[in-house]
Amino acid sequence: MSEWSVAEPRKLTFDAPVTALHVRIVSGTVNVVGTDEGSARLEVSDIEGPPLMVTHKDGTLTVAYDDLPWKGFLKWLDPKGWRRSAVVSLAVPASTRVEVGVVGANAMVSGIDGSAEVKGVTGETTLVALSGPVRATTVSGSVETQGVTGDLRLNSVSGDLTVIEGACPSVKADSVSGSIILDLDPTSGPTDAQLTNVSGEIAIRLPHPVDAEVEANTASGTVSNAFDDLRVTGQWGAKRVTGRLGGGNGRLKATTVSGSIALLRRPPAEDEPWDIPGPWDASPTRVADLSPGTSSDTATASGRPSDGTTGGPTEQKGL
Repeated sequence: MSEWSVAEPRKLTFDAPVTALHVRIVSGTVNVVGTDEGSARLEVSDIEGPPLMVTHKDGTLTVAYDDLPWKGFLKWLDPKGWRRSAVVSLAVPASTRVEVGVVGANAMVSGIDGSAEVKGVTGETTLVALSGPVRATTVSGSVETQGVTGDLRLNSVSGDLTVIEGACPSVKADSVSGSIILDLDPTSGPTDAQLTNVSGEIAIRLPHPVDAEVEANTASGTVSNAFDDLRVTGQWGAKRVTGRLGGGNGRLKATTVSGSIALLRRPPAEDEPWDIPGPWDASPTRVADLSPGTSSDTATASGRPSDGTTGGPTEQKGL
């Protein structure tokens, strides 16, 4: 195992294989991008407080605070531990398995083919063009995905969950009070989507043409439906939307207790493409606003470090 303590801005490159990446930081920003290169690169452009520990062992690259474990991550609430910050950018092979944990920090992961899991307490999480299985869990931060083609699993307490141009075979999203917004990619095949909320709103924009069996329920919220082929039952209290659109090969099930439900229709063609944030953008722009009130027509390790020892990264002047 090779290990380094990073207490000031630093750039490293790793020539030895990296098959898994683990990142855990408090405050600041994490950017992870998948590349076609065989090596991995790390840049810590800003850091305050205790140093980050960087280790490489058996193909796993870890960038984390030594007192911030992955197990029980979402319950880590040490007030003294918040007095730290780091801005971390990583470029890794696209096939890398990625785990990112952030407390009060923003995270962005893009271009990864391997599995990706992100845990956040607060802060924004943005996931772009991921093709492996994806899981994101947040307490109060928002999660936004775009162009994800792997199976997608999202969990939130009060943070908003947004899926833009989702081409996932399956989507499962659960929230307590945050909104859930699902926009399905019209070029993808049938999707199995299950959305559950308590008091938050649910908005779903379906592609044209639609191919799904639909069941949406709310105990006390309002319902908006843009499809004549779907049946809305219940006028006071509980309301239900059911029916088959197209061949009914996909499945859409949405349930909320007191939140509203909106089933929106995507136009046959979009006038403008979505803006895709760059892989090193620390403040990615939100790509859509599909609130339930929206109109239905809207839308390496084998290198040599500077101290001459073997088994670690070499410092680079440019990333």
